[in-house]
Amino acid sequence: MADRKIVVHADWSLGTINKNIYGHFAEHLGRCIYEGLWVGEDSAIPNTKGIRNDVLEALRKLNVPVLRWPGGCFADEYHWKDGVGPRESRKRMINTHWGGVVENNHFGTHEFFELCELLGAEPYICGNVGSGTVQEMSEWVEYMTSGGDSPMANWRRENGREKPWKLKYFGVGNENWGCGGNMRPEHYADLYRNYQTYVRQYGDNRLYKIAGGANVDDYNWTDVLMREAHWLMDGLSLHNYTIPGSWENKRPALGFDEREWFETMQKSLRMDELITRHSTIMDRYDPQKRVGLIVDEWGTWFLPEPGTNPGFLYQQNTMRDALVAAIHLHVFHKHCDRVQMANLAQMVNVLQAVVLTEGDKMLLTPTYHVLEMFKAHQNAEALAVHGTFGEYEMDGASLPQVSLSASKKDGKLHISLCNLSHADAADLQIELRGTEAAYDCRGVILAADEIGAHNTFEQPERVAPRPFEGATLEGGKLQVRLPAASVVALSLEAR
Repeated sequence: MADRKIVVHADWSLGTINKNIYGHFAEHLGRCIYEGLWVGEDSAIPNTKGIRNDVLEALRKLNVPVLRWPGGCFADEYHWKDGVGPRESRKRMINTHWGGVVENNHFGTHEFFELCELLGAEPYICGNVGSGTVQEMSEWVEYMTSGGDSPMANWRRENGREKPWKLKYFGVGNENWGCGGNMRPEHYADLYRNYQTYVRQYGDNRLYKIAGGANVDDYNWTDVLMREAHWLMDGLSLHNYTIPGSWENKRPALGFDEREWFETMQKSLRMDELITRHSTIMDRYDPQKRVGLIVDEWGTWFLPEPGTNPGFLYQQNTMRDALVAAIHLHVFHKHCDRVQMANLAQMVNVLQAVVLTEGDKMLLTPTYHVLEMFKAHQNAEALAVHGTFGEYEMDGASLPQVSLSASKKDGKLHISLCNLSHADAADLQIELRGTEAAYDCRGVILAADEIGAHNTFEQPERVAPRPFEGATLEGGKLQVRLPAASVVALSLEAR
């Protein structure tokens, strides 16, 4: 008999899981853009218009819905006009936030939209409030989206793009409480009201304006922004990283012990509390939930790998990161009534990346595999779930041992699960209520022989999905045995 009993309500929808919850973030930071995504047309690495083909192929399999760019902290020192026109004449700058390296601006607005088109992803542009002007931001929107006879639209045409691009998501600043200007919420609220006024709607292009929201548990920031400007925004951001130890005393990505594993799971689950409390504040001003909560930076943040530029934030990715990703996605599913986008930080070679590159070599991380396993949840109906999930205990603290999310789409049920325990398997009984259909069940599992397992360029397939044989379905009940520290995705198709 399973010691954890869970009910999935196939006829009780919590709302639609916006596919943009599976969004990504690519900043001019370390080797994310340059070497990771962009190598230039003259590179010996096979590429399409300068964007490397192996990374493109891998990312397409994730159904990347939306991509945020150019930052991050970089966004509030980025001046877009430096990144258009002939590449050989583009202004060079020092990337003062990330490593003090030279930024040659070869990857700019045109290249970003090309990348989004190749990926089939919606572009999400983050504008410069911290060191930019209202005019600069207004002219960028005109350059990108105006089809008229105007100075910026005509300049775009001179630079090789006749038609305006379709742009939906636009962020008015980034982390303006910190690297984006060290502002008070009252000051940023006034600036947001000012800047967004000139973020114009051209033709039939309709922008979804995202205000720079809180850092972790700064609930006052959310309250002030909603009170002063909620009717002028479509979304409000939230940033939270999973950091074992502390911001000042980060831990390595590799070589961690069971206690650090437990702490990481504990801090991942805190995202549920943060969204609940920020949403409660937003509900006071926006009870209809018109304003989306946009978690446009999330993921693990460890010490950079030894021997790498510390400003490049390059870290390895283990089964621990896979569990962090699964937990967060489940939390976002649960709050799909308010969370309308989330952007994993970051796409390639930075923090909790889905792809790592080294020269012409590329590998997929455990986090990549979780996003691919879970992609069936995109735009599906989230289903209500309740039950007993077991306990995972250490040093007097206790967490739910199992995290589970369920959705339905196109006649199929999708159930994703993860076992947070580093040591103990979990036996589950999952009852399917609200459906009389008979189902065939197929599953995929991501697991490894140790919690620190990760992929390297010498062993790129050490952590990879494989068919899951640990689930049986009979009489509307699933019996599942989850190995320790594992992630599983089940697909149930009606016969």
